[in-house]
Formats: sequence, C-alpha cells, structure tokens
Amino acid sequence: MEINGRTGFYCLIGSPVGHSGSPAMYNYSFQRTGLDDVYLAFDVKLEEMDAAVNGLKTLGCKGFNVTMPCKTRAAQMADELSDAARLIGACNTVVIRDGRLIGHNTDGIGFVRNLKEQGVDVRGKTMTVMGAGGAATAIQVQSALDGVKKLHIFNREDEFAANTRSTAAKIRELLPDVEVELFPLEDSRALYDRIAESDILVNATKAGMKPLEDVSLIGDASVFRPELVVADAVYNPRETKMIREARKAGCRVAVGGIGMLLRQGEAAFHIFTGKTMPTDEVYEKFFKE
Repeated sequence: MEINGRTGFYCLIGSPVGHSGSPAMYNYSFQRTGLDDVYLAFDVKLEEMDAAVNGLKTLGCKGFNVTMPCKTRAAQMADELSDAARLIGACNTVVIRDGRLIGHNTDGIGFVRNLKEQGVDVRGKTMTVMGAGGAATAIQVQSALDGVKKLHIFNREDEFAANTRSTAAKIRELLPDVEVELFPLEDSRALYDRIAESDILVNATKAGMKPLEDVSLIGDASVFRPELVVADAVYNPRETKMIREARKAGCRVAVGGIGMLLRQGEAAFHIFTGKTMPTDEVYEKFFKE
C-alpha cells in the first residue's frame, strides 16, 4: 500500500523510542489487514508530553501508544479511562475520538491472554506477584478484573511501595471479592509459604533481565512443583534463570515475557482498529528467535 492524502496515522510516544519494534509490527499488520494507515515513533520527553499530545490531536492522529516516562501523564490527560487504566493510573494505549482522549492499559491484558494461550485461566486462582512497578501493577489489576481469587503482592520498601499500597486499596474497593495481601519481598519465608498455596507465580521485577541474567528472586528451587504455573514479565533474555529452573523442576507451565509483549500489542491493535492483528504472522516475522 502507498501513502496518500487520506492515509491515517498512529504512533508511539515516550523516550527513548529508537529501539522500539512497534512501528514494524503495526505497519506490517496494517498492510496485512488492508488498512490505509501508518505507524511512527516520536521521542517525547515527559515535559514535552502536553504539547506533543495537543499536536497529535491537531494533526488528526487516530491514536497512540505510550511508553516510559509518559504513561502516568497520559492517564492524567485522558478524558475517559478503561477500568484497568483507572486502577493502574497509567495508559499505554490512547484512542483519539472526536478530539477526546480515551485511555487504556493493555499490559495486563497481554499477560492474561498469554497465560490463556498456555491453557491457564486466572479466574478463581491464587497468584503471587513479585514486584510493584508498572508491569507488576498492570498484571495485578487485570488479573483482579479477570477474576483472580487471591493476590499475594511482594515488594521492597522502595519508590514503588506507596503505589503498591494504593493499588491494593483500589482493588479492595472496586473488587471486594478479591483478597489482596502485601508482604516485604525480603521475607523469603513468607514468600515461599505463599507460593506453596498459590496456583500462579509471577516475576514482574528486573531480576533476570539483562544485565541481571544470573539473578532470580527464588533462591530455593524446591518451591517449584509440577502444578505451579510460573510466569516472567521479563522478555530479554527470552528465558530467565527463574523460568529455566521452573522448567527443570517440572512446572507444567513456565513462560517468559515475550508472549505478554506480543499479546498486549495485539490488544492495542484491536482497540485502535477494531480488527484482529495477524498475531501468528507477527510472531513468526518479528518475535520468533
């Protein structure tokens, strides 16, 4: 397809964005689904966010993805938020409709869909999540919205600690049937005890991410048991130390974060266009090692 005077556009904003694979993924998907649209990436710093978004609205942009450090500001600027974006307090996908900003967060959707691809439904399950940053919060919130029974959240007393408490309070208020408990990540005994009663264990910290490839927050591999589902939000490397050890221990499902990354993009594509991304093709072309 050729760009013409009627071609619409979407984009990614944040900083840095030069490394992003989103333009290739979305432009390929536009072509495969016959859409007369293009996708670009703009390096936008936090202090430039308001001017950039106003400019996108003026230029007729149909919607945009948001990466760090602009996700929280995107939620603050939105005229309307999905339940997940409101609970998380951050947007990674924004649709512009009649000059209004409608904000979504697809990170958690990607996580839940990735598990479903492995035959795992979070509904009614007990989940232990290590971490409380952006990815962790999205996973916690979307899992709660999708019917998880219990959430055990482990985090250090760091810059995310206040956000952890706030997220837990929001979940309890909006979804009172979900039990939420908070624990210090340093308390390994409490961590292992909660893993023992959990169906799903999630790492949503930087542990295992380059250059921390040799790091795992699980020091005792005996906590891995065949029926435990183990998931990592880290996608570089594709297989973290935690995932390797879980597979070696015979866990029935042990998945890295690349599927979550792919599925959140799939969800954003549908929000933007109402069409289904050719996900299998996208995986083979851009995500498969």
